[in-house]
Amino acid sequence: MISVDSLSKSFGGSVLFHNASFKINRRERVGLVGRNGHGKTTLFRILSGQEEADSGNIAIPKNYRIGYVKQEINFTENTVFEEGIKGLPEDAASHYWKVEKILAGLGFSEEDLKRSPKDLSGGFQVRLNLTKELLTEPDLLLLDEPTNYLDITSIRWIKGFLKQWPREVFIITHDRGFMDSLVTHILGIHRKKVRKITGNTEKYYLQIAQEEEIHEKTRINEDKRRREIEEFVTRFRAKARLAGLVQSRVKTLSKLTRQEKLEKFKSLDFSFRSKPFNGKILSSIKGLSFGYDSSRKLFSDLNLTIGPKDRICVIGRNGAGKTTFLKLLGGVLTPESGQIDYHSEVTSGYFEQTNIKTLEDEKTIEEEILYTSPDIDRQVARNICGAMLFEGDSALKKIGVLSGGEKSRVMLGKLLCMPINLLLLDEPSNHFDMESSDALLSAIDQFDGAVVMITHNEMFLHVIADRLIVFKNDGISIFEGDYQQFLDVEGWGDEIETDLSVKKETDSDQPEKLNKKEIRRLRSAIIAERSKVLKPLEIRIDELEKIIDANENYLQELHEKMQSATEKNDGRLITDLSPKIYQCQIKIDRDFEEFEVLSVSVEAKRSAVDLKLLELDEMEH
Repeated sequence: MISVDSLSKSFGGSVLFHNASFKINRRERVGLVGRNGHGKTTLFRILSGQEEADSGNIAIPKNYRIGYVKQEINFTENTVFEEGIKGLPEDAASHYWKVEKILAGLGFSEEDLKRSPKDLSGGFQVRLNLTKELLTEPDLLLLDEPTNYLDITSIRWIKGFLKQWPREVFIITHDRGFMDSLVTHILGIHRKKVRKITGNTEKYYLQIAQEEEIHEKTRINEDKRRREIEEFVTRFRAKARLAGLVQSRVKTLSKLTRQEKLEKFKSLDFSFRSKPFNGKILSSIKGLSFGYDSSRKLFSDLNLTIGPKDRICVIGRNGAGKTTFLKLLGGVLTPESGQIDYHSEVTSGYFEQTNIKTLEDEKTIEEEILYTSPDIDRQVARNICGAMLFEGDSALKKIGVLSGGEKSRVMLGKLLCMPINLLLLDEPSNHFDMESSDALLSAIDQFDGAVVMITHNEMFLHVIADRLIVFKNDGISIFEGDYQQFLDVEGWGDEIETDLSVKKETDSDQPEKLNKKEIRRLRSAIIAERSKVLKPLEIRIDELEKIIDANENYLQELHEKMQSATEKNDGRLITDLSPKIYQCQIKIDRDFEEFEVLSVSVEAKRSAVDLKLLELDEMEH
């Protein structure tokens, strides 16, 4: 356990956080949230001893070790496996299986273990550093954006690994779904203050929103009251018979504290320009094959039709061919065989992380946006710069001085310049903070065209995907359904198997044909198992229906009270009702989401059982 007391830190006269006090207790998994540039990584560096605070104290128990995954690469061994072994503590130096387990979980193949660490890509070098830190088994593990460079299966693996971590975890990530599924507490840096709550990001941001809404309404009411008192004093100061009342109000005025108006934070606020499309098919892909060498094809004979409103997500391990597939769609690469036909009215927009290399260091942000399309004038370019958080003189920054995340925002801004009806996106949320990722997700969801997107963010997959292109087991397939249905039907192989399947007997035990008595026994067992598995889900669905109905009735009552309070200009009642309305709506939305997920899951499980019963019926007849 560590204890932080009155910690403060500034950079160049700008305060990051002031008088921060918090504790991280045993076995807590804490998520650190806050906007980019507000001090999250700085706090990690202070805790790990790599940076000094301006003031304050950090109490760390004796022999308590803090592990922080280093971004710097300093490999000395000849192979990945030998480099990984260096992370084992002295008392477990022979536990090589731990090295193999973590490396495999993070996506290293057996062949990779024999490679030189210096020959790995940047992403796999970061994974090797992560492996070494996990092996040291520190008391507190600091993880700064651990999902960067990880594919979806590795992200799912490390999530499961960290859930079972027997000590403390402190984590920064822009992936809200990953964080919420993992943490027990949230610690947020907001307006230079630090607070810690029990719960997830939804609860934290709800509290912030409620408090700031109340603050603003209180400030407005107090300003109104101040003006009324000042007007009374000014109007009746000269009247002797009202001197007592005037003096009383003067004293009241002197006691009133003035609350400052909260600074409004800028967030990404944009939408993609959509071009009308009147056809039924945007693109037809027939017999598509591609490989970088003759020994191994990334995919073969792929057939796919893209409709005008499709939301297709491309998922799978890194290196399987996802980006190559998108480059083929974007015309960057030429198919080895097969063809990709586009309707004559199709205009596509293509976003890829490596495209930031096409930006010219000597150009300003405004120039990059301005020269994207001939119909963009200076004012439109400035508006797009502002939407990408480059306001005022910030739009005149040279590309060469920007961070990776800022360059990604420039590329996104360039994509906004043209009306399009097909959006091709390769990991668009990389380098974005949580607020920017939320804005991007909203813009994609509202885009009035087709989307083909590569992402490892499971929250994006749950919200966006209605079809999937799956790279799995050295093959490629089309899944006609959303991501939850994919998890229910196929999954990644890391899910807990349900007990609905009939136990398969070995060839030696299984008779050539089951008699009617055995078939009836199996049918009874399947029906009983169905009831056992489905009954709790069905009960929960019924509960949710009743809860949602009750909350919607309560919300209606609150709205009626709010209308009455507004008509009566009852500021105190309005202030009391606003957070209740907001919280009630959040509960309804959350319960609806759970209701939908459970309904899909029950339907999939019920279908699986019905299929097995049908198979038994066929065997009987």
